[in-house]
Amino acid sequence: MYRINKSANSIQRLEQKTFSSLGFRERDHLQEWIAKQPDVLGEDLLIIQKEFSGFDATHERLDLLALDKQGALVIIENKLDDSGRDVTWQALKYASYCSGLSKSNIVKIFQKYLDIAEPGVNAEDRICEFLENQDFTEVTLNKGVTQRIMLIAANFRKEVTSTVLWLMNFKLRLQCFRATPYAMGEELFLNVEQIIPTQDTEEYMIGMAEKAQDDIEDQVEQKHRHVVRREFWGRLIDSMNASPSNLYQSISPGVYSWIGAGSGVGGISFNFVATKQYGRAELYIDRGNKTENELVFEALAARKNEIQTAFGGELEWERLDEKRACRIKAETVGNVYDREQWDEMINFMVDAMCRLEASLKGPVREVWEQVKARSPINPESMNSI
Repeated sequence: MYRINKSANSIQRLEQKTFSSLGFRERDHLQEWIAKQPDVLGEDLLIIQKEFSGFDATHERLDLLALDKQGALVIIENKLDDSGRDVTWQALKYASYCSGLSKSNIVKIFQKYLDIAEPGVNAEDRICEFLENQDFTEVTLNKGVTQRIMLIAANFRKEVTSTVLWLMNFKLRLQCFRATPYAMGEELFLNVEQIIPTQDTEEYMIGMAEKAQDDIEDQVEQKHRHVVRREFWGRLIDSMNASPSNLYQSISPGVYSWIGAGSGVGGISFNFVATKQYGRAELYIDRGNKTENELVFEALAARKNEIQTAFGGELEWERLDEKRACRIKAETVGNVYDREQWDEMINFMVDAMCRLEASLKGPVREVWEQVKARSPINPESMNSI
């Protein structure tokens, strides 16, 4: 850091110092400076207590407790020349303790501070003034998991910075500030610089943290979905195997939204599908070639009345022009993730599949022989059964 000398049109290097070499102490000096000038941390903060120790069954004290402009609590931990190894864990404990503070608790804490620092000032009035809100009843404080942590030190150990960066992936609101004293003769200077996240990348890092957390939540949800689906398919297969059909005798429960059994013709299968919206039994036609799939579908559709009579009801015939495959299905509304709907869904799907197999298995083989005889598709593909 340099001091500008306007008269000499030059700059003069400031001598970097340590707090201890200058005789400064954490509680008596650095903490007091921040309490009196909290915007040194880059934003408007309202200090509501120093050396706060209002934690049940502990004798721990956090350095400074503040509110930000959104009414969130800010835990400020100060260290002098070295952050130490445990400052992150210490601050996390304090944040967890403070997460349970109610609006009335916060007012009482702040009022005790004001009674010493500014006798006669009302805590509710000062909070309203700070938050620019005329009515204290409309003020929201310490909502949910909004607590923030600010760590201040002249030097941060790698174990601290790496931990902070990792924790940010979980949407924890942490900032690290490097406080450095300088001297030039008898004059002393203080530079406070936010180093994690750096101010010019803060928005980007927050966005990345949110994405990382979303990815984690997606993984957890996906794992949950897999467990539920496997259980659902297990029950459905048991029910299917208890029916007259042996179509699913060799099929095991899976984790995806569908399971399938062969029809005797390669690429044509009898599938079950279960999602949040529906349960379905279907004949799925996908031999890898759209033209070939459509030939099979159209040949079956030409026997629609015969097939639906054998099925005992209407089927949905979907050529799926926008996709390669085609399908014929029976479907009901249902949510596979709601166990209370399972019995109804499984009863429908098993009954539909038994009738679908009985009405389509013969025609599929017959149609396939007809299609092979007249199709211009690759003969090797056509013989795949």
